[in-house]
Amino acid sequence: MKQSINIILSGGGTGGHIYPAVSIANELKEKYPNAKFLFVGAKDRMEMEKVPQAGYEIEGLWISGLQRKLTLKNLAFPFKLLSSLWNAFKIIKKFKPTVVIGTGGFASGPTLYAASIKGVKTLIQEQNSYPGITNKLLSKKANKICVAYEGLERFFPSDKIIKTGNPVRQDLLKVDNLRDEAISFFGLNSAKKTLVIIGGSLGARAVNNLIEKHIKWLVENEIQVIWQTGKLYYEEFKKYDDLEGVKTYAFLNRMDLTYAAADILISRAGASSISELCIVGKPVIFIPSPNVAEDHQTKNALSVVNKNAALLLRESELEMFKTMFSELINDEILSEKLSKNIKKLALPNATKDIVKEIEKLIIS
Repeated sequence: MKQSINIILSGGGTGGHIYPAVSIANELKEKYPNAKFLFVGAKDRMEMEKVPQAGYEIEGLWISGLQRKLTLKNLAFPFKLLSSLWNAFKIIKKFKPTVVIGTGGFASGPTLYAASIKGVKTLIQEQNSYPGITNKLLSKKANKICVAYEGLERFFPSDKIIKTGNPVRQDLLKVDNLRDEAISFFGLNSAKKTLVIIGGSLGARAVNNLIEKHIKWLVENEIQVIWQTGKLYYEEFKKYDDLEGVKTYAFLNRMDLTYAAADILISRAGASSISELCIVGKPVIFIPSPNVAEDHQTKNALSVVNKNAALLLRESELEMFKTMFSELINDEILSEKLSKNIKKLALPNATKDIVKEIEKLIIS
């Protein structure tokens, strides 16, 4: 290898941005063991902890998003942006990257902008079906844009788009073979149906309240429940462990066994979650968070629901839960149809396909 390969990855704020960046880095590291890697994140965000845990160096920028409401924090935004741009240029100059990859989050904007101004090749990995304003702006200068959904020509230059899907954990490809192990791991009754609730790592108040309202009804109907409450809400809801067949967790570490145990899932509609659920191929009820930029979770969910591959329950319609769940649990034909259709949407080789596109930029 003649040239030294230096790779910058920028993505964070949530696991949905951090995990794809780490997956891409791991795949690149296998291909280029002598390459140097540097992550760029936002100070005080979870990437500053998670990235070093994954074995990579990270630099933090003083950056945050604009609040939707008029707040004092917004007054600091121009100063944060200027500071982040200044430091991003310094990082680019010092590290001399061969390529810069952005997977979303506050820090990726200044980092990719500085790289493109300096003539460094850049790649955007857009996880959502509806991109945020930062990636729309960055796309004008990016060399390639790897996407997970159809129809993003509305937002990005069509000649730069490659449909690859979102990186997912490779252990999820084998969940069909883990049913018995999962039943044993969670201490479940193999004769009963199991509902899994995933509200995100921090949790989702509306989803937790919905399950609390119906938990006794679920138990009375012989439904077992694996309930990830999120760490913010665990203390409040862990008391329901006393009910037969109910297991509450702040966070689920063995997602392969969690998915293997599930007969039906209730999930938020973050891009990474949807990509995983397509591979797992189980019936899903999406309850999108309405509190995210451009309501992109609802748009993500609709891209699956409109293909008859999942059900959608908006937070404004939670009173319909009992009817929707009863129909799904009792209708084998509907369950099988949803499972079959969502599996068709899976893109299990996303990480490898994204890395192939990065390799083209490295050698060009």
